Amino acid sequence: MKYLKFFIAALILFAGCRQDRVTDQAAGFSSESGLYGPENMEITLWAESPMFFNPTNMDVDIRGRVWVTEAVNYRDFNNKPDHRLHRDHGERVVILEDTDQDGKADKSTIFVEDEDLVSPLGIAVIGNRVFVSAAPSLIVYTDEDGDDHPDKKEIFLTGFGGLDHDHSLHSGIASPDGRFFFNVGNAGPHHVADRAGWTLRSGSVYTGGTPYNTENHGNQVSDDGRIWVGGMALIIGMDGKGLKVLGHNFRNSYEVAMDSYGNMWQNDNDDQVIACRTSFLMENGNAGYFSADGTRYWQADRRPGQDIFTASWHQEDPGVMPACDNTGAGSPTGIMLYEGDAFGPEFRGTLLSAEAGRNVIFAYHPKPDGAGFELARHDLVSSQGRESSEKYEWNETGEDTTKWFRPSDICASTDGSIFIADWYDPIVGGHVMKDEAGYGRIYRLAPKGQKLTPPRIDLATENGRIEALKSPAPNVRYAGFDALRSAGAGSIPTVKALLTADNPYHRARAVWLLAQLGEKGLAQVGDQLQQGDNNTRLAAFRALRSQGTDIVDLCNRVIKEADPPLAREIGIALRDVPFDQCKNLIIALIQQYDGLDPWLLEAIGTAADRKEEAVYQLLKGMNLESGKKRNLLWRLHPVTAVPELSELAADPSLEPAERSKMLTALAFIRDKTAAEAMLKLAKSDFSEVAQRAVYWLNFRKTNDWAELMDWNAEAAGYLPENLKQMLALKAQLTDKQTPDGEKIRIARQMAPDPAGGNLLVGLKMEYRLNDDIAAAVTDEIFKNPDPQVRLLASQFFPRNGAPIKLDFVNRMKGDPAKGKTIFDSFCATCHRHGDAGNDIGPDLTQIHTKFDKPALLDAIINPSAGIVFGFEAYSVKTKDGNSLIGFIQSDNGKLITLKDAGGAIHSIKSTDIQTKEKLDRSLMPDPVGMGLRDQELADLAAYLLNFE
Repeated sequence: MKYLKFFIAALILFAGCRQDRVTDQAAGFSSESGLYGPENMEITLWAESPMFFNPTNMDVDIRGRVWVTEAVNYRDFNNKPDHRLHRDHGERVVILEDTDQDGKADKSTIFVEDEDLVSPLGIAVIGNRVFVSAAPSLIVYTDEDGDDHPDKKEIFLTGFGGLDHDHSLHSGIASPDGRFFFNVGNAGPHHVADRAGWTLRSGSVYTGGTPYNTENHGNQVSDDGRIWVGGMALIIGMDGKGLKVLGHNFRNSYEVAMDSYGNMWQNDNDDQVIACRTSFLMENGNAGYFSADGTRYWQADRRPGQDIFTASWHQEDPGVMPACDNTGAGSPTGIMLYEGDAFGPEFRGTLLSAEAGRNVIFAYHPKPDGAGFELARHDLVSSQGRESSEKYEWNETGEDTTKWFRPSDICASTDGSIFIADWYDPIVGGHVMKDEAGYGRIYRLAPKGQKLTPPRIDLATENGRIEALKSPAPNVRYAGFDALRSAGAGSIPTVKALLTADNPYHRARAVWLLAQLGEKGLAQVGDQLQQGDNNTRLAAFRALRSQGTDIVDLCNRVIKEADPPLAREIGIALRDVPFDQCKNLIIALIQQYDGLDPWLLEAIGTAADRKEEAVYQLLKGMNLESGKKRNLLWRLHPVTAVPELSELAADPSLEPAERSKMLTALAFIRDKTAAEAMLKLAKSDFSEVAQRAVYWLNFRKTNDWAELMDWNAEAAGYLPENLKQMLALKAQLTDKQTPDGEKIRIARQMAPDPAGGNLLVGLKMEYRLNDDIAAAVTDEIFKNPDPQVRLLASQFFPRNGAPIKLDFVNRMKGDPAKGKTIFDSFCATCHRHGDAGNDIGPDLTQIHTKFDKPALLDAIINPSAGIVFGFEAYSVKTKDGNSLIGFIQSDNGKLITLKDAGGAIHSIKSTDIQTKEKLDRSLMPDPVGMGLRDQELADLAAYLLNFE
């Protein structure tokens, strides 16, 4: 009965959706699907509920069937199961099939329904094994008899953080060398042992998002002796051994794609709605979301003058990879690089990124740019019928269901067509779901006027294996790869023939396979390393490296003729090679570096990892252009370079940006000599240098330099006199012997004082201030001169006012001009919008690209229902009696940095903390607490949703 109820609801929603389609049918509009796309492509609705519900991820098997993971029981802690479709026995994996090849799915099979599947986020069908990502485990189901039901279940890996969390274990694919490549978000800690016993230990300062994500910290060391942070790209053998990190410090990449050359591509979400990105991910790349050790959020590290995108991804820190394309506001999800031929050679190599927040599939044609890539973006598929500008306005009534198109994944089929999964919901992100029916759709993108049919692939024949290897679907080509590899050297002639294929990705796949077909195969790959085109040479280098070829010998074979991408790979390969063995290769890389290419600079830094001092001595003996040398100094920043960096930081002949860069390099040296040098620069007569040095001193004494100097020697035991007085009043107020009338008098004395008001808020939050006293001081505390106190008081102290009804306000027309006045008066204390406001809470400049009117009003009226990740509030009580409430910016186990609601930064030693408690509510007050009325909310929404 429940199933029928929600099926009917889904049909009603879908009918409404089709009626509300935009009528401006511009070029490329498909009336059948309701989506816009290129003129030479057709978009059809391939499958929809009730064949499946709430799709999170897809894969295509060798028969061209689509496997879907569902998330019907999505975040039960935040979306009450009584009011929506719910599965009591766990989530499902569903197989969809078009049996009559008419371009629409007509068969749905439930592969598995399992209580261990809690909103799974990934699926990979690899032979008869089905890998499903459901934190804390990567689960493998094996269908031994081919009846589309599992005969065996095993835990392939476990220990991932992020139970029931969007930032947890994500999807995987077979890599071109036959391993399993996957990724995980930043909801750690991740303590994962592979089947050989190698253990990954990764974490960060991030907690929150779910009731289960309560303990996490950075600075954790894995068995390779390295600190990996936040979200990561990982690879492991199909036997469960050889776990390795390929990239880290993401926020929450929903997927990471790997093409047949071995290039990695990712998108990533942000937490300020304007700094999402699409990036080329170089191996070992640090994407820069947290500090390098994971103990600080980017907000704590944001330097004066930095824009949000630069700060979000630490783009001015040494050791961080370039972030590539800033896609702005949104919620990026699935990503793939298309390698098929169905759409013609001009489309081959297109990078596709699903953007659920903006109702669009972005497309890129990656263009080599030095050792990296330039990524120019355009819309491929959209429900909006126009280029997905960050300035487009959401429908004022909130009833435009074209904006419910929420692409959650994208993948290629065996026939070359492209499938797009649609989560379908009025809102995306924040662990919130509004679509009670769990409705979902899958669209099919194909060349216009062509009938594509999945090929019949027979792995028992050599031709069938080659056909599988050539498939546009990554896990299908692994089936061919594995079958040909199993056949051994006898496969070499057939595989070698692919080296002259028209499709360059087929040539690359042949290279990877030949490297695993014995000495004769390796010889063929060696020939390609010397004679192939640049991309084939790149694949050959990576393939030989993956097979254990001597690294120094391999690099020496190509260093003289290496183009920038191959030079980058040489630098990456040298990371763990001792200096005396790779000295000449590093010299060659430095000579090739043009002083501008950030990717090659990062690769040189990788090659010099843990041997920076020795490389610096090389630099001193080389005749390098001064700008080039400064960039290398900035990236390497060895301790012995402190004198030279100090001199350059104060050099009046350099541009201010260059001096600032040298100061930055100095600030990244974790040594007392660097701190002492910065102290001297802070006393410089050169005011610009002195000001920057003072910033670094104030910042570094809270983290990397905290224990290098006695920063608090002069201030030990000091408390402001006013705070001492307020603490004495607090002691009287909490004394059981104090009469009630006297307590009210004391509380009224404290309420108008900034320190006293803060202490009263702390007492109320701890349930140590009774309702009578709270009511007695309401007027005084809301007149407190400290905006932080007034803000926090609205959360904990009573204020008269009728409850706000969302539906009523949603129907009201707002005045944007009046809304701006309301924003400036009530919101700008914490939030930035355009050029106005402060960077304490989330930036709202592009909020109109993420929320429609009902969703925005819901977030304002019910601020604690969907707290932005990273903005969970904490209450910290110190042993001297002080109370602080705010956002934790960093926590390295010895020192906590907290940003209060007024924007002030407080550094607190862990030994001085009596209690630290995460609050279950947002610091943002509800409208009643702020004294706002219905019409004022409508005006505020109009202002935020109509921003230009």
